[in-house]
Parts: sequence; structure tokens; C-alpha cells
Amino acid sequence: MLARTLAGGRVVPRLAAPLVGLLRRGYAPPTSSAAAADDLVIDEDPPRAASPSAATATGTMAATIPTVLQPRVLIYDGVCHLCHRGVKWVIRVDKHAKIKFCCVQSKAAEPYLRLVGMDREDVLRRVLFIEGPEAYYEGSTAALKVASYLPLPYSVLSSLLIVPTPLRDVVYDYIARNRYDWFGKDDECIATKDKDILERFIDREEILGGGPNDSFF
Repeated sequence: MLARTLAGGRVVPRLAAPLVGLLRRGYAPPTSSAAAADDLVIDEDPPRAASPSAATATGTMAATIPTVLQPRVLIYDGVCHLCHRGVKWVIRVDKHAKIKFCCVQSKAAEPYLRLVGMDREDVLRRVLFIEGPEAYYEGSTAALKVASYLPLPYSVLSSLLIVPTPLRDVVYDYIARNRYDWFGKDDECIATKDKDILERFIDREEILGGGPNDSFF
């Protein structure tokens, strides 16, 4: 689990010992009964304030910090047809539901972006995969990391890994810049049209119009 404290106006991550071990050897697919234990939990106790004005500022800051995050979340452009096709393919191949998803346009994406110091424009340029509290990947590397959790033939993964990262990124960025022209886009998250896959989305309540998930705010 991930414990975090506030110090000097900054959020300082503090890893609990069990999570350190998990990150070193990689996450195993959680069972339904252990799903809650797999979350990245943040301390809810606010820091002590030295003055009333500081207390107000501290309370405001604490209110913006989520209490629960989840590992192995792919944050992507929810209105992009190409991105949506990729997500559907991952869901079909990922039989053990190791990977979860979130549209970058949703409120549920905000705490994850804050965790890694990124904004929506960053993700619109390059997809983001958050594996754990101190492990996140962008662009072609994010795609490869997601693929490493899938039951793909070793020959496929090894052939992708031998391609130099700068070359992968050049190809990835070229496709990303032209994806709307080539594949089209929608005005809202395309997952609304595929409700059978929403079980894998951490922002499904927003997608269905129920507002942000209380687990995150």
C-alpha cells in the first residue's frame, strides 16, 4: 500500500514495506476478495496547521487529495477511435483483468495525473500507464508495459523490445498526431457505446452519467 504525507506543501510518497516487495517482483493478478488490498491507499489524516489560515489552506489541499488509487491503470484519450480499438483489444486478450482503464477526459483521471505530475494535454499526446506509485510509462513504452501483462507469445514481446525506444517513439508520435484524421473521434467517451466493457473502467460511473466515483474524491 502507498502511504502519503504532506510536508512543506508537497505530497511526499511513503511506501509501506509490503508494496515495496510487490513492486520489485511485479504485481500478481488480484482475486476479487483481495481487490481492496491491491489499491494504493493514501493517509487520510491531514497535517497539523500552525494557524487558522494555514488550517484552511491545509483543509483545502487535503480535500483535493484522493484517498484511494488503483494500480495498473491505462489512461487514454477516450474520444479517439484508434485508442478505443486498442482498449477493446486489450480487454479481449486480458482474461485475468489485470489492466484497468480510465478516459483522460474524466474527473477520475485527475488524481492519477497529479500523482505523476502530468496534465491532460500530456496524455492526449502520449497514452499513460500507471503501474504503481513510482512506476509509470508513456507512449510506446506504456503500450509495451501493458503488453507485458498480457498472455502474448514471448516471440512477439521480444521482437518489440529489440526496437530502440527512440525509433518506437517516432512511429508512435507520428500516428498519435494523425489519429483523428485517419481514424476519427467522438464528442464523448466512446466507451458509452460499449457498455459491456465498462466493468474494466474506473470512471464507469461518470461514463454512465452518475458522477465521479466516491472512491476517488
